[in-house]
Amino acid sequence: MIDLFNVRADTPGVEHGIHLNNAGAALMPRPVLDAMTGYLRREAEIGGYEAADEAQRRLDAVYTSVANLLDARPEEIALTENATVAWQMAFYSFAFKPGDRILTARAEYAANYVAFLHAAKTQGVEIDVVPNDSDGVLDPEALESMIDDRVRLIAITWVPTNGGLVNPAAEIGRIARRHGVPYLLDACQAVGQMPVNVDQLGCDMLTAPGRKFLRGPRGTGFLYVRQSLLAHLHPPVIDHFAAPWVEPDRYELRADARRFETWENNYAARLGLGVAIDYALALGLEHIEVRCQSLAMLLRAELRQLPGVHVHDLGPKPAAIVSFSIDGHPAETVRSILAAAGIHVSLSKPSSTLLDATARALPTLIRASPHYYNTEDEIFALAEHCRRLTS
Repeated sequence: MIDLFNVRADTPGVEHGIHLNNAGAALMPRPVLDAMTGYLRREAEIGGYEAADEAQRRLDAVYTSVANLLDARPEEIALTENATVAWQMAFYSFAFKPGDRILTARAEYAANYVAFLHAAKTQGVEIDVVPNDSDGVLDPEALESMIDDRVRLIAITWVPTNGGLVNPAAEIGRIARRHGVPYLLDACQAVGQMPVNVDQLGCDMLTAPGRKFLRGPRGTGFLYVRQSLLAHLHPPVIDHFAAPWVEPDRYELRADARRFETWENNYAARLGLGVAIDYALALGLEHIEVRCQSLAMLLRAELRQLPGVHVHDLGPKPAAIVSFSIDGHPAETVRSILAAAGIHVSLSKPSSTLLDATARALPTLIRASPHYYNTEDEIFALAEHCRRLTS
């Protein structure tokens, strides 16, 4: 059970508005802020290299924190500047050839799909989109029927940026393993709002940022790569940290996932990421998931009572991302009105999930994403402001 009073007391941002943009960037808890500012202060006092040496044990522990979050091993974890870099390092490690196929989802995120298009243009791969079932969720049976000996990669977004959709990541993993196809899972919107176990998911690679539901700082992310796959992947770019220069004409890739990293990093942000993960683990991801879903369900119920308000979420058990529109009121205008009232939401533009938006003829949507530190009264406040627009 989450102690709402304590977690709000730990969250300075709740004093400055109603933050319902956690799928964009959540409010950091005070321990995260303290870890980062304390480290930066130490850098100012003794120098960057010296501060890193002094904090080496804590910096190394961040890999263990990520591994604990995913039920993985520290040597399977790479820390990156963001989730996009993590995903790109994994994707561009594959040596595709003409005719290779990539299977993906209709609600795939724009950054990922653009990379698929790039691989199609430069390497001749084919992109095949797996159909959805009647609930709008990726259909595992359809996925399995599409697999042949040309399928080189299954790359899926678990929880897309809009629509509340939760794709069947574990079922996809079972199919991928059964057919021996590598499986790259974008867990950007899942990590931090629900339990994540890479063995249960069956993914070979997983990427996520720190800034979203994990409540970490911006400019942080991580990549998980299953140990059995590591030896078969060469990072698309390397430096002397990823691949030590051992002889004048030879380098050796690191044996662990840090082969996907570079030497220079934002150590203050890394420490903040580690603290954010430990904070979530201490609360319990199972408790966080229940709280997030409860608030999202409440918001959907409130919005569906309002005339002219349309909730555009999919799936039988949607996540804590609520996407909606209001007749006669452009999403940009609604966001501005809510911002003036101290309510922070975001927008979901069709270009972010172009295939899904086109198939469903979606306009730019308002996206509200509650987190466990939000209150029911904050949900009612958002619904009340929407009601005023419809009356």
